[in-house]
Amino acid sequence: MLLVTQNLKWREEMAIALASVLGNMLVVLVVCVNRALRNTTFCFIVSLAVADIAVGVLVIPLAIVISLGFSTQFYTCLFLSCLLLIITQSSILSLLAIAIDRYLDWKRSLPIRYSTIVTQGRAYVAVCLCWVLSFFTGLVPMIGWNNRDARGNLSSSSEIVCEFTAVMRMDYMVYFNFFGWVVVPLTIMIILYGEIFRVIRRQLNRRAEATCDGERYYRKELKLAKSLALVLFLFVVCWMPIHIMNCVSFFCPTCYVPKFAMYVGIFMSHVNSALNPMVYAFRIKRFRVTLIQIARRCMLCPRAKTGPPEGPMQPAG
Repeated sequence: MLLVTQNLKWREEMAIALASVLGNMLVVLVVCVNRALRNTTFCFIVSLAVADIAVGVLVIPLAIVISLGFSTQFYTCLFLSCLLLIITQSSILSLLAIAIDRYLDWKRSLPIRYSTIVTQGRAYVAVCLCWVLSFFTGLVPMIGWNNRDARGNLSSSSEIVCEFTAVMRMDYMVYFNFFGWVVVPLTIMIILYGEIFRVIRRQLNRRAEATCDGERYYRKELKLAKSLALVLFLFVVCWMPIHIMNCVSFFCPTCYVPKFAMYVGIFMSHVNSALNPMVYAFRIKRFRVTLIQIARRCMLCPRAKTGPPEGPMQPAG
């Protein structure tokens, strides 16, 4: 993630943190309230929302603290830096799980039906696996792939100025983290969504003269696929700049990367966590309707004591 500058503008960062936490908590609440959204796809979306909440609660505050250059022991600083990577990786793997889930749903040529392959229990196992893999990839520097040897003879009690690049080796960030655990999953996701769109459009063309209900179903599924692909696109747009700057710094040590560009790259990566709830609200009708119902209930709460009790919330769409 991350060539952290000394000039993180904490007010803007904390505003993004607040938006990330509140927005993604609403995502979790909407899925809990609307039973129609408690399917495998939204199970993975909730996993992504939890990762985005963690960005607001942990990543952004830690990035600000690390940018201040406070003094601490080497492995304490390394562990804090690894936490940033764990949460980022969980977002990528959650996005990959969403893409695989949608692909299996639409690959009608599979010999086994989607509902047989992807059960709710298996979705929970997949979410747990995503987080376990995230911890594995993020904690690799703790078992040796770090900058401790480059720091000379540090005693266990010696303190250093905690900066990301002081403890994290850039070959790990570029080869293992970026090429291995960002580029490869993103490539797989792009291929899967390309295949999903091809299948849906083919079905729409075949059913051009079919019933209106059938065409409406496929168009709704196409819109959902576009919405999820938009989430992936925003992730790429927000995260690629900082990874590209990491690659430039690693492959061209003499090249100058402006500090302001680094800050913008870091800021964009944080902004991404606040964007996903907006995509769901504007693009997914069931999500939007449930959100409106929750808002109406909240506004009606003060009148509950004087007015008649409200009926149970109806599932949206």
